[in-house]
Amino acid sequence: MVLIYAVSGLVMNHRQTFDPHFSVERQSYTVNGPLPSAEAFTQEAALRLLEPWGETDHYTQHYFPEVNRLKIFLQGGSSLQVDLSTRQAVYEKLTPRPLLGALTRLHYNPGRWWTIFADVFAIGLLVITVTGLLMNRGPKGLWGRGGIELLLGLLIPLLFLFT
Repeated sequence: MVLIYAVSGLVMNHRQTFDPHFSVERQSYTVNGPLPSAEAFTQEAALRLLEPWGETDHYTQHYFPEVNRLKIFLQGGSSLQVDLSTRQAVYEKLTPRPLLGALTRLHYNPGRWWTIFADVFAIGLLVITVTGLLMNRGPKGLWGRGGIELLLGLLIPLLFLFT
């Protein structure tokens, strides 16, 4: 449980730069030969553009988000974008990350049973923490070094929160 929350928490903290669900690989190239205009563009033309990547079987649809800019969608989330005026293309291949994606979904608290399990685990951590504070007596207890460690454990997160 701690491992799940630690790994998924790290990944979620960096989700602006790292996608836990997919590995993204981009490759640019120049399309050889003439391209039809946006008005004359067909599914067959899109399939010809996908041949170098072996993705013809994964074609789902295409559209033009801008004039002379084609986007072809593929099964699994991959895509090909082509600028018809410059013939520059970018192939974006998405590869699933099943383990990391699953851990991240658990961190998002997906269902009732996971909520119950996570709550029981959190209560267990609270019990361990409180009993650990009260078990040691003397110079290593709550009124000695243990108290200093408790204060540091509270102050450090508060410093991050308020600075």
